[in-house]
Amino acid sequence: MYTVTINQRDRAPGDRVPQLLRALARLTPDVPLARTVGDEVQGVFSTPEPAVDAALSAMRADACGGVRWNVGIGVGPLGEPLPTAMQDVTGLGLVYSRRAVERAQHIKDEGAVAVDGPDRALAAEAGAVLRLLALTVARRTTAEWRVLELLTPGVRGQQKAVAEALGITAQAVSKAIARAHWNEEFDARPAVAHLLRLMLEPR
Repeated sequence: MYTVTINQRDRAPGDRVPQLLRALARLTPDVPLARTVGDEVQGVFSTPEPAVDAALSAMRADACGGVRWNVGIGVGPLGEPLPTAMQDVTGLGLVYSRRAVERAQHIKDEGAVAVDGPDRALAAEAGAVLRLLALTVARRTTAEWRVLELLTPGVRGQQKAVAEALGITAQAVSKAIARAHWNEEFDARPAVAHLLRLMLEPR
């Protein structure tokens, strides 16, 4: 299982957990994302792709309460059957997730994400790729997000429709996509998911 732990990095603006939960509401974890203690949010996923999605979504400060977040992904077993509430979750996956978010708290830049699990080498590799993506997402501008919000990954021929919707040129849309490295992000996401999945396979 893939346990995601997120806590608030910028605390001066006050509690922004409600905004974070709204930003992540489209996800469908196996154990729902919920506040567990203080400014901490946790959730459990049975597959790595939505766990990566949750981590990268939390990197978008403007959609998550205007603050930055620390994110840890723990890869490992949890007590079965899975409970319906995070406060009842037990198991090594939860321990790994907490350990990962503690490491993320020591990262100085915007890409405060880390991975932990039984295979420390694979965890380091997955975390390194995920951090590159996190930095890419965290550094996007509001203008770039206005364009990206109207795009669907993997669908061709969208730029003209987006340009018309925003009242800008197709060239401006193309430039925003290139600056944001949007295509590169979605090309690299499967690599992170693959590394996370390998951590649960017998070696």
